[in-house]
Amino acid sequence: MTVRLLHTADWQLGKPFANIPGDAGALLREARFATIRRIAALAVERRVDAVLVAGDVFDGNEVSDATLHKALQAMGGFTRPWVLLPGNHDAHLAECVWTRLARLGPPGNVVVAATAAPIPLADGRLVVLPAPLTARRTHDDPTVWMDGAATPAAALRVGLAHGAVQGRLPAAADSSNPIDPARADRARLDYLALGDWHGTLEVAPRTWYSGTPEPDRFPQNEPGNVLIVELPGPGLAPQVEAVPVATYHWSTLTLRIAPDDDPAQRVDRVLLGIAEPSRALVRLVLEGEIGLAGHAALEAALARWAALLCHLQSDTAGLTAAPLPGDLAQIDDGGIVGMVARRLIARAAEDDAAQRADAALALRLLWSALARVPVA
Repeated sequence: MTVRLLHTADWQLGKPFANIPGDAGALLREARFATIRRIAALAVERRVDAVLVAGDVFDGNEVSDATLHKALQAMGGFTRPWVLLPGNHDAHLAECVWTRLARLGPPGNVVVAATAAPIPLADGRLVVLPAPLTARRTHDDPTVWMDGAATPAAALRVGLAHGAVQGRLPAAADSSNPIDPARADRARLDYLALGDWHGTLEVAPRTWYSGTPEPDRFPQNEPGNVLIVELPGPGLAPQVEAVPVATYHWSTLTLRIAPDDDPAQRVDRVLLGIAEPSRALVRLVLEGEIGLAGHAALEAALARWAALLCHLQSDTAGLTAAPLPGDLAQIDDGGIVGMVARRLIARAAEDDAAQRADAALALRLLWSALARVPVA
């Protein structure tokens, strides 16, 4: 009786990545199709009965036809059912990405769950109860209909939905498309496959978010997985396994610098631990104090790593200039510049916090102008 599923969600194919400059955005867009091909291969390897995609297959209803063709091609490696649920990004409207996909003539094993009606699969051993979204934001629970849905007594009941399980996610996630945390119990579901939250998370009994298989931001919520779900029989607990499939890896790293540190050496020490730099997107948070002379070395190190990584985002808001005695010697030319520098360094040692901050900023700007080092 065991049925095995692959649960995934939030592919957001066609995402523009406008906030990622240069070639990296294009690489990330293409990686999403490579990840689908990896999911198809995993589905074959693990002999799953169906792949359930819990919404946001596409980033929007305006994605190009090329994106639709590439999606179908990427799914081609798995010939059993793919059940695709419209989510908030790709809601099922009168004219939408799903009506365009239908006109392209997808293969028969690609099932668009466009209506709230049972979908029998696996020779009747499984019935999927989908809750497609017909608007980007709703304030009614789209899964309510599952409670009264009739299915054969011997069939497994699996819900498929896209939204926010109330009270189980950060408050901002509860604003629309609400889902009752007791839905699996109320609807007698053996499993509820969810999308919308981009991290892998069990939020209630038999109720899981798979998370996005390909991260799209600097996360703290365990993205990059799909779930292999084994259902041994009606009423029995599912066995859920998270399997990593991501092509690119996003991480946030924090580095605290002291005035007498070698900042380039510190940056190297942190980033050398990344196994595949060309597949890494890093947000590097820099904190602490840095000597004026250290700025040039820091900028050079960051520029070098920006070339090696897929993308480097440097956050220097927590980094302040801390003039060292040796800094004065590097800019003291015996004239007006040296005199100004000496006075600013003296002011940077005063008790008044505002005066110290102003002097430190002025010194940093002076050093930046002389050394042609950008001010972070």
